[in-house]
Amino acid sequence: MTPKTVANSQCLPPAIILITGCSSGIGYHCAKTLHAAGYGVIATCRKPADVDRLRQEGLTCFELDLASSDSIHQGLNAILEHSGGRLDALFNNGAFGLPGAVEDLSRTAMEYQFQTNVFGTQELTNAVVKVMRAQGHGKIIYNSSILGFAAMQYRGAYNASKFAIEGFADTLRLEVQKDNIQISLIEPGPILSRFRENAYEQFKRWISLEGSAHRKNYEAMIKRLETVGPSAPFTLGPEAVTACVLHALQSKRAKIRYRVTVPTKAFAVLKRLLPTRWLDRLLTKAGGDGKR
Repeated sequence: MTPKTVANSQCLPPAIILITGCSSGIGYHCAKTLHAAGYGVIATCRKPADVDRLRQEGLTCFELDLASSDSIHQGLNAILEHSGGRLDALFNNGAFGLPGAVEDLSRTAMEYQFQTNVFGTQELTNAVVKVMRAQGHGKIIYNSSILGFAAMQYRGAYNASKFAIEGFADTLRLEVQKDNIQISLIEPGPILSRFRENAYEQFKRWISLEGSAHRKNYEAMIKRLETVGPSAPFTLGPEAVTACVLHALQSKRAKIRYRVTVPTKAFAVLKRLLPTRWLDRLLTKAGGDGKR
């Protein structure tokens, strides 16, 4: 699996792309779609059972836990051995949400959120940059969020992690432009996935309702997290994000930011135009005290 290196910045099949967080949702859909399109997809999952499942489905998959430096380096070494030392693209998709009011987040909870979403993601990226620089090209795509530039209630840990990722991506883009490495950010709004289900598990693990000033709002939030199917207007399927990944890979000059869903596009404009207090009112209404 070592197709000839292309001279330009386009990543066309059978280019090799590494995708993190492929057990479900966006990562799974993207891996399956790109594989069907002829790409040399290398998927990763945190749990061995998910790795086995994806391999049985015909995908090349490796175990890689972004919360563990050892797992990152062991996984990447195995991946590079498989690919002949080449990676044309990296899609940083693996992440999760830890809901809860900022004041109810312990230091340990905040560290847990950042281990995967920020530290692990960037540690992997830094290692991949060296591979791409040596081969003379590459594309790195971060899956951010509307919450990477617009904060909403009860999402503080996730907000902060995505704000941090945007800062890393914007800085890295300036630092590697001379190396023919392109950096893109995808900023989805509501997307159908298991994100809420996984977030609810994290909420139960880290947040206590007892004694919290936000207990009533948490009860409304729990109902939302337990909802099956779309819980917010303008929700799209994971294919909306996959389309952006494909555009970034196949364009000679990928976009710096891909904004997905109506809310993301609207708030990107409103943040530039409105005074902060006016924007706060809209974000508070959109967040619905945890109901949305």
